[in-house]
Amino acid sequence: MIADLSFLRKSPFHLDAKAVDWVRKTAASLSADEQIAQLFNIGVRGPTAGWVDEIRRLKPGGITRVFQEGPLEELAMLDQMRTDATVPLLISADLEGSRMSFKFGATFPSPLAVAAADDLTVSRDVARAMAVEAALVGINWSFTPALDINASWRSAIVATRSYGSDPDRVLGNALVQLDELQKAGIAACLKHWPGEGYDDRDQHTVTTINPLTMDEWEREFGRMYRAGISAGALSIMSAHIALPSFVRSIDPEAGIDAFRPASASLLLNETLLRNKLGFNGVIVSDASEMAGLTSFIGLVDAKVELLRNGCDMVLFTRDLPRDIANVRAAIESGYLSRERIDMALLRVLGMKAALRLDQREIESRPARLEKIGSSEIETVADRATTLAPTLVKDVQNLLPITPEKYRRIYFASLDVLHPIDGKFPLVLPHLLRDRGFEVTEHIAGEPIACEGHDLVLFAFADETLLCRNRIWLDWTALTGHFSHSMKRPWFDLPTAMLSFGFPYYLYDAPRMPTYVNAYNSTEEMQRAVLACITGDAPFSGNSPVDPFCGLEDARY
Repeated sequence: MIADLSFLRKSPFHLDAKAVDWVRKTAASLSADEQIAQLFNIGVRGPTAGWVDEIRRLKPGGITRVFQEGPLEELAMLDQMRTDATVPLLISADLEGSRMSFKFGATFPSPLAVAAADDLTVSRDVARAMAVEAALVGINWSFTPALDINASWRSAIVATRSYGSDPDRVLGNALVQLDELQKAGIAACLKHWPGEGYDDRDQHTVTTINPLTMDEWEREFGRMYRAGISAGALSIMSAHIALPSFVRSIDPEAGIDAFRPASASLLLNETLLRNKLGFNGVIVSDASEMAGLTSFIGLVDAKVELLRNGCDMVLFTRDLPRDIANVRAAIESGYLSRERIDMALLRVLGMKAALRLDQREIESRPARLEKIGSSEIETVADRATTLAPTLVKDVQNLLPITPEKYRRIYFASLDVLHPIDGKFPLVLPHLLRDRGFEVTEHIAGEPIACEGHDLVLFAFADETLLCRNRIWLDWTALTGHFSHSMKRPWFDLPTAMLSFGFPYYLYDAPRMPTYVNAYNSTEEMQRAVLACITGDAPFSGNSPVDPFCGLEDARY
């Protein structure tokens, strides 16, 4: 084991002598296999039943939970896991708001919706409320904030997960979230290193490429990551994104290695992130089963390569005993140095010590359940949601709409898509009816039949969606046949489009006369948009991206 642990006294850990001693003694108390297990974070998916016994058996360093059951079941599972753990457990989640919000808590707006409010006080309120609620649930590590930039508007994976296309707005909101998370005892994680948003593909399906020169990279991503590191971020997620300009600055003849994903690149994790940017915290890989990694390195070998090339923790495994055996074999053969594993272990334990996980007492479950989704937290989430809807254009002076003027609405939409919950319709038609409108709901796959109506209202709800690759206005899916997909109604009837997610539909419908962006598809956001379009509330949003996609004609 490494003797000099003075790096744990430095940022971002700032451990005192007692905490450093805890790290040393804890590391020494673990068997070789238990030490390796600390370097893995297991995805706990599906029903809660059986997971407590599984985590007790595997003894990983952390888990990631996508919450699917009620608060009683979820908190009972996490509380028991925390009680059982001989080494405190990192419990992580993607605190990204919208439909990633806890089903049993407040529904927070997406990062892009928060950015649309264009008020760092609002952003801080949201980040604080989200962190407080997550801590009550038992979360102590969030894979946020994202330092991604909406540079390539076609990206279906950045889209609503980013704070927008302006690096200054992205950084301002990210630093606020970082600060509030760590004040609440939740480790923040800057992502997606070395910079996402210029490649319009999705690293879930392919290794993506950051195409910037190093001068360009420094002006955008470099300065943002430096700022996050200076602010004390405890962790950074190394993603399956290549940065060929840096690799070639070291090795002009790098060949295919110039396109090696950062997660498995010693040059990007050690030389650039640690040595040049000075990051001393935990580097966690992005999900290790994503094709952005496994199309470059085989699934089984990838775990060893992540650790060998600078990651301290591997995110997800399908077979932890197998992966532990592979890491052990790599150490024994000399392919993976013992020092590399020891340093990774010490940093993981150092983050646990920095979070004081070894000293935390679990507040009673009833007390926490009473606070989750409290009126105070809900008020913060609702206020931020109402500030997000953005009126991009209304060249026909349609808004506001009232039942007196536009009683008969023809509502054309496609279902909300969610990677976990599947498909489901928007509730907006029901809300419109409650408001006094008569609503005819278009049947997807049929021709648009809007005759006899006063208004055509298109509504789409494509948020960021992994493995989607592309989001576009699919006229053919909406109307059923190419001959119907070419027809547009706005010369016959007033027409508007509402986007509850992807903010770039004007690219496919630049002549749409009235267009609203709302950035996420929750019922709370649908209610907020309804209030805006009926004149009950003002449009307050300030677009954090270019909704016209650079098209001058789309503005008219």
